[in-house]
Amino acid sequence: MVYFVGAGPGAVDLITVRGKNLIEKADLIIYAGSLVNPELLHYAKEGCKTVNSAYLTLEEVLAYIRDVEEKGLCTVRLHTGEPSIYGAVREQMDELDKLGIRYESIPGVSACFGAAAALNLEYTLPEVSQTLIITRMEGRTPVPEKESIENLSAHHASMAVYLSAGMTEELQERLIKGGYSEDTPAAIVYKATWPEEKSIICTVGTLAKTAEENGISKIAVILVGDAVTHSRYEKSKLYSADFSTEYRDAKK
Repeated sequence: MVYFVGAGPGAVDLITVRGKNLIEKADLIIYAGSLVNPELLHYAKEGCKTVNSAYLTLEEVLAYIRDVEEKGLCTVRLHTGEPSIYGAVREQMDELDKLGIRYESIPGVSACFGAAAALNLEYTLPEVSQTLIITRMEGRTPVPEKESIENLSAHHASMAVYLSAGMTEELQERLIKGGYSEDTPAAIVYKATWPEEKSIICTVGTLAKTAEENGISKIAVILVGDAVTHSRYEKSKLYSADFSTEYRDAKK
């Protein structure tokens, strides 16, 4: 059995209880060494084999899994954050389907939620934004044209931009071209929830300058939208005294 486990954004104690339990029982852990906190491997039992997938191809990953499966043992495929977001898990699952190997997904906390916690922000503020767009800039791998930064910016929703910290000058230009004003709040959160976490609030118009001044060019999530500074919003109807719910009548 193969378990695709979300390791969370960085802090060791932000992995789920289920994920930790599976690490403790695994016979093989294949982990994304470029981003997964290596301290999570301390949960592994004695004798568990650990392999850093940063040095492997898809075929080599599958070879390790096949070997363990033939022995009837347990594999944990440990991905950073939440495996369903930029985790390249579907291609692995399709190959496991061909091999008749069973697998299961264990969700994790994605970096954009670690970044929100670092800033104590709420992405979905009433009358500000009720949508969170998770996206990235195209780099060595493309992005569909309809999902370009310019097209997504037109919504003026809260946005979390992954895998783009090394392209902040271009990102800044394209956000403005798409419709965000230069004074729209923004933030750069480097290594959210790690001990070396750094979070800086800026504006769309100062993104590139802020990244350069703080020496940030990778492992950061860039947040965009008025929710970043929560300077204006309406209170939720959920707790309003004059709003009825299934559990509470409105108070006159």
